[in-house]
Amino acid sequence: MIVKILVGLVGLGIVVFVHELGHFLAARLVGIDVEAFSIGWGKPLWKRKIGQVEYRIGVFPVGGYCKMKGEDEFKEALTHDLSHIPRETGSFYGASPWRRIIVALAGPFFNALFAVCLLSIVWGIGFTVHTMDNRIVLASDIDQKNDYPANQAGLKTGDRITAINGKTVTNALDIQEWVSTNPGKTLNFTVEREGSVFTYQITPQLDPATGSGKIGIYFWGEPRIAAVAAHSAAAIGGLQKGDRILQAAGEPLPYSAALYRILKNKPEVLPLTIERNGTILTKELVLSYDEGGNPNIGISFEGLRYRKRASNVAEALWRGTTETIKTLQVSVKSLAILFRGVDLSKALSGPVRITYMVGDVATESIGEGFETAFISVASFLALISISLAIMNLLPIPALDGGLFVLFLIEGIFRKPLHPKLVYAFQMLGTLFIFTLLIFSLFGDVAFLFKQ
Repeated sequence: MIVKILVGLVGLGIVVFVHELGHFLAARLVGIDVEAFSIGWGKPLWKRKIGQVEYRIGVFPVGGYCKMKGEDEFKEALTHDLSHIPRETGSFYGASPWRRIIVALAGPFFNALFAVCLLSIVWGIGFTVHTMDNRIVLASDIDQKNDYPANQAGLKTGDRITAINGKTVTNALDIQEWVSTNPGKTLNFTVEREGSVFTYQITPQLDPATGSGKIGIYFWGEPRIAAVAAHSAAAIGGLQKGDRILQAAGEPLPYSAALYRILKNKPEVLPLTIERNGTILTKELVLSYDEGGNPNIGISFEGLRYRKRASNVAEALWRGTTETIKTLQVSVKSLAILFRGVDLSKALSGPVRITYMVGDVATESIGEGFETAFISVASFLALISISLAIMNLLPIPALDGGLFVLFLIEGIFRKPLHPKLVYAFQMLGTLFIFTLLIFSLFGDVAFLFKQ
């Protein structure tokens, strides 16, 4: 776990550093003096002044900061009971509101630009997509609950979803993207069943744990083993890649999801009948379960695999840009449903959980080779960078979006901001962010204990 957290800190630090670099370059561009630019936080381990800027490397090499001249002068104005914020040449408040807006928005813009760069590189290198067929299994067949939207609409196990709202879907990822991003919105599903085509209207339910939509389906997949985790129950029990599970606990396995139904009973011993190279074998797995009730079975099943890669640099840049815009749109849509009955302790990730997840992606994927690890980490960092951009653009005091609103008001009314207004605005934002941080940390601690 320590290795995952350390690796995660480096990844998260890069994203924060890019954000601060945006502020730094924008400030220099519009004529605001930068007093210090630091990689990392805390007491400087190294510092050197070049021109007017002191460059530092902090003792905690995570993220960084850009200290602009006079950005805290509103505090000085409060101390001396001034009615206006001092406006020295080259200071933050000495610049026009429009120049300050450029500086405020530069951080999120650089995060979005960083995501474009990362995703363009990913498309340039190429990556393998792992998914499943568009044939479905009703979740009610697994957990015996019948109140899912898929059941209520009339879908059946074995159906093949071919289109949603008139758009063709060919695999599980296509379907999940539609369903997860449209909770509460009615979608038109085109379904193939035994040679006939049917149309159903289905409204995805909001999942409080994730903030995404669900309709109550799994995806059909042959229960043929794609990989066996080292030291797992499957490895100890003698299962191998390529084995096809025919029966589990005496029950036939027509599709891989059927194994979930059997594991819900939490058997300590799981007898299996498998087919290996034309030979029928019997195996027995001794299972244990974590605090969340998940077994240590240690197998993954085969699915669809296909390669994606841009044919040239121009296409890679185009793909990277469109993927970033698409992710921004999905993030904004997800943000809009965040407070609609969502369990924030589960759906909201704080800095600890994000750091762990970055490290987890890096360390888990490195076993599949450097290229796979790089693709996984780059894609995940792009997602975090986009999320940081969206978060900072929120019109919340103390965030870049809040400063944008404040400076926009000043620019429109052409009246300098009163120090007390700026102070109250910043304190309100700081309190909100601190409350959100504490709340997310409780969820992070619970998450780490489960790990």
